[in-house]
Amino acid sequence: MLDDNKVRQMADAYTAAWNSGSAQAVAAFYAGDGQIEINRGEPWKGRSRVAEMASGFFADVPDLKLVCDGIRCAGDHVVYLWTFTGTHAGTSNPLRVAGWEEWDLDADYKVTASRGWYDAEDYQRQTGGG
Repeated sequence: MLDDNKVRQMADAYTAAWNSGSAQAVAAFYAGDGQIEINRGEPWKGRSRVAEMASGFFADVPDLKLVCDGIRCAGDHVVYLWTFTGTHAGTSNPLRVAGWEEWDLDADYKVTASRGWYDAEDYQRQTGGG
């Protein structure tokens, strides 16, 4: 069973890692063999691949600002609700995207699996790509 206070601290630190602009800082929250899958896409497995995923977001939205909108815990499972804002690098369009991640955490509060969700069609519309 996870400690709610430790999960909150982890979520706050994870938010700060995204706001640092460091893909390695984001990846450090994952277990060595942890993975993230976004909108049922191909999973990024391992910290180096998680860092690649984060780098992609930072390339698309260099001024990305993430806010944690809330967390919910059940056993070793956490839902991390978020909103990010920023400017799309390719079009200079302002962005506001809401979504969430469903985390499975290990005993060290590292993410073993994350399933992320956001409205990809809305993201494309905001960037000017669709």
